[in-house]
Amino acid sequence: MSKIVVVGAGYVGLSNAVLLASLYEVTLVDIDEARVELINQRISPINDKEISEYMAEKPLNLTATTNTQKAFDGAQYIIIATPTNYDPKLNFFDTSSVDNVIEQAISFAPDASVIIRSTLPVGYCAEKAVENKGLLLYFMPEFLREGSALMDNLYPSRIIVGSAPQAAEKAQEISRFWTESALKKDIDILITSTTEAESIKLFANSYLAMRVAFFNELDSFAEVNDLDPRKIIQGVCLDPRIGNYYNNPSMGYGGYCLPKDTKQLLANYSNVPNNIIGAIVAANKTRKDFIAAQILHKKPKVVGIYRLTMKTNSDNFRHSSVQGIMKRIRAKGVEVIIYEPTMSEGSFFDSRVLHDINEFKRLADVIVANRNSTDLIDCADKVYTRDLFGKD
Repeated sequence: MSKIVVVGAGYVGLSNAVLLASLYEVTLVDIDEARVELINQRISPINDKEISEYMAEKPLNLTATTNTQKAFDGAQYIIIATPTNYDPKLNFFDTSSVDNVIEQAISFAPDASVIIRSTLPVGYCAEKAVENKGLLLYFMPEFLREGSALMDNLYPSRIIVGSAPQAAEKAQEISRFWTESALKKDIDILITSTTEAESIKLFANSYLAMRVAFFNELDSFAEVNDLDPRKIIQGVCLDPRIGNYYNNPSMGYGGYCLPKDTKQLLANYSNVPNNIIGAIVAANKTRKDFIAAQILHKKPKVVGIYRLTMKTNSDNFRHSSVQGIMKRIRAKGVEVIIYEPTMSEGSFFDSRVLHDINEFKRLADVIVANRNSTDLIDCADKVYTRDLFGKD
């Protein structure tokens, strides 16, 4: 049986580990001892329904550890799923966590195949191969949603493996780990170069960000001109080439992936003429400026932010777009209060966090909600939202 090591217990790493552990021996490595302990107790440390169910109910060949050297001993495949946050000072992804795991793999498991699922700058794997005298790396872009990561692995839209030309056959073999573990049949598989696979990831997320930005700007146009954005969007999306999906306006695209991936792609365009890629990044700032101006036009003394999370039933508010709205409102001297039941803290970026929703609704003059909720029915006259269709 193949011994697989997955490094990183975030939603990408954990969902891959759980998926593969149904058929293979998997060791999950993470620096967080609390997470490791939970995983070994078959408790998911992240909010993902399918991961929780699989860990509690399925016979998984899965162990977790903080000891990288021990985990790598005898490993045949090492999957890297560590974070690559965008560094605004470098104007590039911070790949140091991936760099470190590659160095450890070279030291502790030199014969293992190294598969990277972390998002990378275009050209990263090719540069690493040159630096390490022909080191073979495989890059598999992931297309997973936080909160539904295992479901997206069980029913993948496609499986892409990037490799060096001489390793294409091995890349095909690697793809079978995921096809055999998935529940979906007849999955599209694409074998490319590593640089092409890196590009696919960034272009796919930038296209999604562009779609969000497009419908947000349509919504801004409708609001300024007193038109019904629902009817315009419905009329536009009845064209089957456009489709009735991913079209619900918001405060801007946010979350962990889209903001950083669009900025990284733009950085990779430094020597390539472009208009659209730069506009995707700029459009998000424009949307936040517009939303903040519309709220301030109501002349509130206290603005309430209903939930920091990006999506319904989510507990993650990293880089949520509403935070940009908050900063703009506070910069104009308006008090901001927050209702976020997943937070135990009493403040967030110097704004009070309230845990009593009734007090929150009473104190706020305007309530800003990226996505509407039945919690707000009794104060609908206070609510400012661009949620038109009640979906993420």
